[in-house]
Amino acid sequence: MKKSALSGIQGKCGDLPSHFSRREFMHVGLIGGLGLSLPEFLRMKAHGAQKFYESKEGVAKSVIHIYLPGGMAHQESWDPKPYAPLEYRGPLKSIPTKITGERFGEYFKESAKIADKITVCRSMSHGEAAHERGTHNMFTGYKPSPALQFPSMGSVVSHEFGSRKNLPPYVCVPKVPNEFANSGYLSSSYGPFGLGGDPAADNFSVRDLALPDGISENRFLKRRSMLDTVDDHFRRMEKSDALNAMDKFYQDAYSLISSKEAREAFDINKEDAKLRDQYGRNAAGQRMLLARRLVESGVRFVSLTYGGWDHHANIKTAFEKQGPELDKAFATLITDLDQRGLLDSTLVMMSSEFGRTPKINKTDGRDHWPRVFSVALAGGGITRGQIYGSSDAFATAPEENPLSVEDLATTVYDRLGIVADKELMAPGDRPIEIVDGGKVVKQLIA
Repeated sequence: MKKSALSGIQGKCGDLPSHFSRREFMHVGLIGGLGLSLPEFLRMKAHGAQKFYESKEGVAKSVIHIYLPGGMAHQESWDPKPYAPLEYRGPLKSIPTKITGERFGEYFKESAKIADKITVCRSMSHGEAAHERGTHNMFTGYKPSPALQFPSMGSVVSHEFGSRKNLPPYVCVPKVPNEFANSGYLSSSYGPFGLGGDPAADNFSVRDLALPDGISENRFLKRRSMLDTVDDHFRRMEKSDALNAMDKFYQDAYSLISSKEAREAFDINKEDAKLRDQYGRNAAGQRMLLARRLVESGVRFVSLTYGGWDHHANIKTAFEKQGPELDKAFATLITDLDQRGLLDSTLVMMSSEFGRTPKINKTDGRDHWPRVFSVALAGGGITRGQIYGSSDAFATAPEENPLSVEDLATTVYDRLGIVADKELMAPGDRPIEIVDGGKVVKQLIA
């Protein structure tokens, strides 16, 4: 609608509230047919009588985001170029997959066997060649801004849906990986829960999850009652985000510690030894197994990091070391979720901040390249057995169906039941869309 027309409506009905979104404005035409005028609509919204764009659980109930920090080379993994000259093709071979005519890198042989269960997007693209800026893109769905800290996707999910079964809605494995995985302009109460330890370690335990030595359950409950009394006094004296966030933190912590089911969700030793072997008794395997255990128990968003993929030199040796562990763990995760009936309700995304240069450099590696790279998706209402988009013959740019950061984030949110252009409130009552300008990519949806 033109600004002049909108101004006319404002003159008749008073000022529109600052958080009134464009999409909500379009709802007025719809509700007008039901006999509800614009002023009545605004009064309903102001008094909470109806929550437009209230997020409702979608096809995907949980997300496992497998993040590969450093920038994994697409040529050595999801998008090999077997017919390109050697300096572009690189030192590794390629192998056939279950998708007819498509190939993966030679160290992704287990993933090749389950390619009929996943979608690989080979046309991911953005313009940020620095690690920090590329990481910001992939965790938030936004380009970095000096004026505002955007929330991570996990924090948005936490904000929209809250906890389930006394478990943190958003967990990072093994720890919060970077500043962009946090809650940004949202309250810190929507931030991630970091394990504080690696599930691959023999003595793995989750930090602060058990009661301290010498503290019985009765004593624990008594201390909680005393703390509630003190907290209530200070809340009456002062109101602030910090106090509210800390209050929610303590409430969540008490729920987590006091719930046997919640504590057991983090106990990877409850898993069958043979299954732990199938995932791999290493960082990749045990982190992905714990991620499956967490979403099965009720965690909504798990952000998992593995390895270092900034291979400016000796890319062949680097993939020989890390590729098989990643491949085995990922393929086992997808198979395990599918066999448990959880894949359709769990969206798995494997991504990195960017790809690598088309040509091998003088030190037998590849440098930063954001113009085109690959992302793997599975489950949660994503089409199975598909290659979406393509890069050109030398993997320099998207050739078909370029996929933007905004489009990817919007599609993931759509699968979760979150409308991506819903506006959240930043400091100063500034309305900010969850994603600015993205669209749902219909070809990715089952």
